[in-house]
Amino acid sequence: MRYVSTRGKAPILDFDDALLAGLARDGGLYLPEHWPTFTAAEIRAMRGLPYPELAARVMAPFVSGCIGDAEFRALVDDTYAGFSHAAVAPLRQIGPSQWLLELFHGPTLAFKDYALQLVGRLFDHVLTRRGQRVTIVGATSGDTGSAAIEACRGRDSIDIVILHPHGRVSEVQRRQMTTVDADNVRNLAVEGTFDDCQDLVKALFNDHAFRDEMALSAVNSINWARVMAQIAYYFAAATALGAPDVPFAFAVPTGNFGNVFAGYGALRMGLPIRRLVVGSNRNDILTRFFESGSMTAEQVIPTLSPSMDIQVSSNFERLLAEYLGRDGQAVTELMEHFRSTGAMIVTDSVWRAMGDLFEGFRFDDEGTVALMRTIRRMTGDVIDPHSAVGIGAGLEAKLPDGMPMVALATAHPAKFPDAVERATGIRPALPPHLADLFERPERLDVIANDVEQVKAYVRAFAAERRS
Repeated sequence: MRYVSTRGKAPILDFDDALLAGLARDGGLYLPEHWPTFTAAEIRAMRGLPYPELAARVMAPFVSGCIGDAEFRALVDDTYAGFSHAAVAPLRQIGPSQWLLELFHGPTLAFKDYALQLVGRLFDHVLTRRGQRVTIVGATSGDTGSAAIEACRGRDSIDIVILHPHGRVSEVQRRQMTTVDADNVRNLAVEGTFDDCQDLVKALFNDHAFRDEMALSAVNSINWARVMAQIAYYFAAATALGAPDVPFAFAVPTGNFGNVFAGYGALRMGLPIRRLVVGSNRNDILTRFFESGSMTAEQVIPTLSPSMDIQVSSNFERLLAEYLGRDGQAVTELMEHFRSTGAMIVTDSVWRAMGDLFEGFRFDDEGTVALMRTIRRMTGDVIDPHSAVGIGAGLEAKLPDGMPMVALATAHPAKFPDAVERATGIRPALPPHLADLFERPERLDVIANDVEQVKAYVRAFAAERRS
């Protein structure tokens, strides 16, 4: 399998090099040169498989030519061996045709673990084989950072710096990053929003001299391997409920668009997905786009669901490339216009084509709290605010009677105890392995929203680690 940039001008890479590159050198994101597809019989054969075996089957075509089947299966088995639920990604029924896909049974209690625990092992595998090391720089709106740190902590070939918006993540999210005592980990609290953090990371990668000097790599959802690993749980849910013989809809609480784009990838690989429903909070740039065909960035508003407090959804560029027929020049022009003006309008035909699959719904904080209360009353479940937005979007969607709707539960409620307590009166407890989280010392550095300061910090950290 080879990988091409959404903007069409970067070198075509194999999986190993796409993994280590993260962001393409032309500023685009990598996509597989073609989508591998499974036949109906092959999808039926996935029913009942243990999650690691199913995931390895789904992902194997993407690593073809770089990692052998046995090696890859061992990495996948090791990835999910430590998850806290035997099913890894269990399904629970919450209504007549509504299901909840629980994606919070990994070590940091968020869906990011399902990809990043594998990505950390893939980095280690490739770098050890090559005798190389990298400095990973990533931005997080809350969950990616802790999952990436957990996956990379203590690995000899990796140093990692995570940027998060100062004061704009939950206390649990912050402490999951800042209490990790590992020499190869650093946390930067940026005076700004997640979009500012994301812009800083992209600026570092787009400075090619700095990128080469530091041997930079990325674990954000701009890295294709993240999306690849997330496709697997769509297959797990759908085959458990009858795919390929039953059509499905999925509802996804969405900020950076990587999670829902994985659902699009699952569709391209053969799953009968009829609807992908995007749930937004007040930072509703995606919902507004699917309503109008116009994407306009506004000021980021802090909400009870901080991981979705985003106005620049990086992975949308991948979807844009797909619907523009992989026309790199057209993608480049639209993305550069969006970057310079904060606005993007696609043609009516492209917007309508996207609307055949995607639709979006928004919920403000009051609506989110109401959803959390309703779900508690109807099912007895205590859920986090992001998952509530996803469930709510799924309930709003107009689907054929009886079509299964699977909502993605993206975080454990204990990651957002204040919001959960406000909605339900219950303050969820952290699992035993995190019970002392609030007693652990924190390590972080506050930094200005300034690319040169961030470069200097990363350079000094790399020099310290390599001396």
